[in-house]
Amino acid sequence: METLNRDHNRIVWFDLPVANLGRAVTFYQNVLAIPVSIETFGEHRFAVLDHKHGNGGCLVVQPDNVGTSGPLMYFNTHGRIHDALKQVEAHGGKVLEPIHPIGPHGFRALVIDSEGNRIALHSETDE
Repeated sequence: METLNRDHNRIVWFDLPVANLGRAVTFYQNVLAIPVSIETFGEHRFAVLDHKHGNGGCLVVQPDNVGTSGPLMYFNTHGRIHDALKQVEAHGGKVLEPIHPIGPHGFRALVIDSEGNRIALHSETDE
């Protein structure tokens, strides 16, 4: 983790529960347009979202924890939010709320990912 992230961000990592690891990897690779690598540590398989210059997280197989309630995570799709939204439905997700402004904080769309989790796609611009 870069010191900028460590020193200035409140959330430094996340574990996002998924039911099907392969399907979730395909979804997030396409929606976020980043590499997602499947890793194994001991008996555990999980997928790490690329986080070379930002905060990171992974997809963990925990089907009982998948859901639409609880914290809402915003994923960065800056400058490509329209393409990201197209990728949602193309890869097994569902649009709950289309792209809309959130005041001075940019734009977001609320979606259900391929596993059934509610997430937000965020961009500072409507591009």
